[in-house]
Amino acid sequence: MDREEGRRVGWSEWGSAQGTPVLFCTGAGMTSSFGFGADALRELGVRLICIDRPGLGRSAPDPNKSLESYARDVEAVLRSEGIARPPVIGFSQGAPFAITLAGANIVSAVAIVSGQDELTHPPTRQLLHPDVAGLVAAIEKDRAGFEAAFAARVDAEGLWALIIGMSAPEDRAIYNEPAFATAYRQSLAEGFAQGPGGYVRDLTLAMSRWPVQPEAITVPVSLWYGKRDTSTVHSPDFGATLSSRFPHATLHAFADEGGSLLWTRSRDILSELLKAG
Repeated sequence: MDREEGRRVGWSEWGSAQGTPVLFCTGAGMTSSFGFGADALRELGVRLICIDRPGLGRSAPDPNKSLESYARDVEAVLRSEGIARPPVIGFSQGAPFAITLAGANIVSAVAIVSGQDELTHPPTRQLLHPDVAGLVAAIEKDRAGFEAAFAARVDAEGLWALIIGMSAPEDRAIYNEPAFATAYRQSLAEGFAQGPGGYVRDLTLAMSRWPVQPEAITVPVSLWYGKRDTSTVHSPDFGATLSSRFPHATLHAFADEGGSLLWTRSRDILSELLKAG
């Protein structure tokens, strides 16, 4: 679809066309071509909708992209489809985008899966890996300069290598499965097809202070983390601090799983989200 200002917004959907709508906010650099839980979507009667963030996939770039402007894109798509306040899943870097939707009263419930934390929140910041703490500080000091420098040295293959390099063995076993890896890498290639700007802006937005604070979220929130997740850009305490900040939150932390819960726990995540929303 085209927004009122003439900017193209693209999306994909899976599952039942007549099913219960559920939004999906993808991880870093990913586009709407890569979904999850095909069997669970069919069994639960879910229409999973994923909207490409500006500059990724089929959505045109937006030089003024913010978490709030993304929420307006989502609201426009939902209005065009006649959908009111569906629940949303935010995976990895998609977590702050999903939380922003809740703050704008666009969704009825939130599931955060292996989600990035608010890295600038003081108690959380104290737990960060030094490399991540350095990124946060650099973005705070000069976001425009950081974006320009980072965009000059990042691409889809580099991001894939970073994701695999930060992943636990349990997650690499899933991500490196041939069909899965092909789909994941294709999604990243689509995410960078218009250049790195869309991904880089998402990165700096997610690593900056969030405009909507978790304490202000009134809808139910479920958080899903595997304690073997070794990604340094997810929650450093597996959602413990983040979950305590939401007024209505349930934390699921699995001792023997990694960060790939979106695929290993699809049915559980969707089932709980549908009941909450």
